[in-house]
Amino acid sequence: MFSSILSLFGKTPGQYVSESAFSENRTKQTVMAPQTMAQLRKYGVTDETELKLEFFFYTNTEAKAIELADALKKKGYSVEQKPAAHDKSLRVINGWTEKMKMKDGIVIAWTREMCEIGYASDCKFDGWGTNPRQ
Repeated sequence: MFSSILSLFGKTPGQYVSESAFSENRTKQTVMAPQTMAQLRKYGVTDETELKLEFFFYTNTEAKAIELADALKKKGYSVEQKPAAHDKSLRVINGWTEKMKMKDGIVIAWTREMCEIGYASDCKFDGWGTNPRQ
């Protein structure tokens, strides 16, 4: 009964990210990326600037966090996963990419990819940041 109620909301028992939540988050993140890029432009970041990006994901089990961390490490990223500071029942997965050009199209495509990689491991991509003075 409980699982059938959850399935009405697009979620199965133990699932952290429903398909609809994933879709909404991917849209939100890809809309926010150009806004963040516009802020970085104010600090002298150009299309040719290469920066590492710091990323954040959340999920509800250590196994899912490890699965995502392993997938991100295969991309050459530095990654760690640990209990979330604000909620010990959640896991945070964060780290840094290799340097990439700060072209809007590249960063938007990367953001979309992070949402999709996260969803494949039932993790929510919670966004990214960087330091323009690396």
